[in-house]
Amino acid sequence: MGIIQKQGIKSSIFIMIGFVIGAVNLLVLFPLFFSKNDQGLVRAMIDIGATLSVFCTLGTLPVVYKFFPFYNHYLGPKKNELPFLTLIINLIGFGLLMWIGWENKDFIIRKLGKSPSLATYFNYVYPYTFFLLIFYWLEAFAWGLQKGVFTNFLRETAIRILTTILILGFGLKWLNLDQFILLFSGIYVIPTLLLIYNLSQSQEWSFRSFKISSVTKRLKWKMLNFALFVFAGQFFNLLARTNDTFMIVGLRGLSDAGIFAIATYVAAIMEIPQRSLTSISIPVLAKSWKDKDFANIKHVYHKSVSNLLAVGLLLFGLIWLNIENLVAFLNWISHKEGGGYDALVPLIFIMGLAKLIDLATGVNGQIIGTSNYWKFDFFTNLFYIVLSIPLNFYLINHYQLIGLAYSNLAALILYNSVRFLFLYKKFNLQPYTLQHGLFLLLSIGWMFLVYKIPSVSNFLLNIFIKSSIYGLGFYGLLTKINPAPELKELVQDVVKNKLLGFLRR
Repeated sequence: MGIIQKQGIKSSIFIMIGFVIGAVNLLVLFPLFFSKNDQGLVRAMIDIGATLSVFCTLGTLPVVYKFFPFYNHYLGPKKNELPFLTLIINLIGFGLLMWIGWENKDFIIRKLGKSPSLATYFNYVYPYTFFLLIFYWLEAFAWGLQKGVFTNFLRETAIRILTTILILGFGLKWLNLDQFILLFSGIYVIPTLLLIYNLSQSQEWSFRSFKISSVTKRLKWKMLNFALFVFAGQFFNLLARTNDTFMIVGLRGLSDAGIFAIATYVAAIMEIPQRSLTSISIPVLAKSWKDKDFANIKHVYHKSVSNLLAVGLLLFGLIWLNIENLVAFLNWISHKEGGGYDALVPLIFIMGLAKLIDLATGVNGQIIGTSNYWKFDFFTNLFYIVLSIPLNFYLINHYQLIGLAYSNLAALILYNSVRFLFLYKKFNLQPYTLQHGLFLLLSIGWMFLVYKIPSVSNFLLNIFIKSSIYGLGFYGLLTKINPAPELKELVQDVVKNKLLGFLRR
């Protein structure tokens, strides 16, 4: 089993644990203790902070991903000034953000007229953005040192544990809303300190060199050109994925943003394997391009499609078969607000389908971004944002929240189609086989059959019955068709050696 598979499994475990904790937070604790308006406020802070923190990096993250191996190879960690240079640029970016925010504070407040709570607490977005920015900066070096497992634990698991503590503090009346938002704005402080300590203990990372090296002098224009294009592409990509929250906040209000946050989170459960593969595959692909190891790039592309498609189908089936059970639970637990979560059914289905299509294209973006054709990453992300923003604006005005779901679906289909065609035409990369198609059709057919099984009145029992039946059938298809050998081997090992061994005891 290769390094991507080994670290991918470990990362997926941490991400899965984090998603379980996050699900408890978002689907149980938030509806229990917070209004939909307050849930939307927290979601807006997260999306705004994520977007602004990427803006503040000013392109340093892709530079670290691509050039950090060169610096360490030619200079060694102690003479590598890339950490110092990128930190200075990040701080300049944050200072620029603060200046823009101060100069336009009246305009911002005016545009948040339908979300007065966000206008009240908007200043807390800045500390949240700053600490997330520093975490992103450190995480980029950790990825280059193949510490993606630890960073995924901090980002996906530790953050959600801290969120749980804050929610319980609010629910138990230890914190009021003002105190909750204040502490939430600094939630990345502890993970950032832990990551600093982890990197400082490493023999491959140091923050001791402040002198401009010969490597920087030789590569500065290449790095600047690369940074501007890739940064713009990544920022456009993130903006395309978060502008829906901004539009809901501005056009519909925080209550609808709270509903959309739940739909987004449930669909994002399918991203678990994709997130772990992204952090782990980037340094492997960057090294493969550097060494001109095209066979390994082709191998990574094929394996990513095989594994992500299979896991995506499993998760999409489990989500789709239990959407109505989820809505029944949310309406029950939030009885003090009269429920109102029925709009989630079509939202989650359409957004889950969009996520499945995205997963089925594998690590296409990472392959392009680490190649010599990285400028194409900028143009595809520009295409994505130019397509999604007007589409989102039109559809939310005419079809409300369901319009945003259809917009995401259409934009992701076109976006990934362009990337697939580029890799096929430029490098003759085509990762799909007949096994993939057969597995896809039979899995969807099995979903429909299980969906037709009559439901029982108890939604917890209904979840167990339909999930178990679908899971057993999916396991049979996975082992017979074998579209993803590594995943099949892992599942069989868990079922035969772990599960059956446990039952025999």
